[in-house]
Amino acid sequence: MEDKKLKDIIDWDIVNWAKALDYWEKNADLKNKGYDCLELGTANGGLSLWLSLHQNKVLCTDLMPPKEKARSIHKKYNCDSNIEYAAMDALNIPFKDHFDVVVFKSILGGISQNGKDENKLKTLNEIHKALKPGGKLLFAENLEASLFHKMLRKKYGTPDWNYLRWNEIEEIFQSYKNVSFTTVGFLGCLGRNEHQRNILGRIDHQIEMMIPQKMHYIMIGIADK
Repeated sequence: MEDKKLKDIIDWDIVNWAKALDYWEKNADLKNKGYDCLELGTANGGLSLWLSLHQNKVLCTDLMPPKEKARSIHKKYNCDSNIEYAAMDALNIPFKDHFDVVVFKSILGGISQNGKDENKLKTLNEIHKALKPGGKLLFAENLEASLFHKMLRKKYGTPDWNYLRWNEIEEIFQSYKNVSFTTVGFLGCLGRNEHQRNILGRIDHQIEMMIPQKMHYIMIGIADK
């Protein structure tokens, strides 16, 4: 995929977060299916664009109505006819047994910030409700990662963000029939700009297999209803 399109889809820390697309495309059959899809926490509409490029119909949502930038990006790729827009709270999804695919990237930490751990489970249960039987959740989420990451986030990051912890995973996905996942990234998030993050992300590609999963900072997975 060309760099410009990948940037419009992933937006930030592209080298590491783009590994989610590779994982999902390898493990979920999405192309030319005409699926009914939902993106939660869209920001600039990147994952809605990606699903639409695979000829699926997408409801592109965020807590507030999606930004004009999202609509502009979708028009640039002639995907706007496959995409609708709405404000939606992931803690209260007004659909039941409706979507073939739900996708999100980095939303659980914000929804559960200030120690509201229960919101992680509630969000995943709401998504489960909204999926059709046999539907799939495609997710990529920030992990708590290493002590090194915790120290830097406390000093330079968003202190109220509630990063996903390993001991929560089984509980919050309890309603799903099957969950498969991988983990990636160690250095990429340390870059101060996208050029630095790309360089560090390429280094991550070489060293990831030598670093314990619990020290990675991104979890990428698929959960089946």
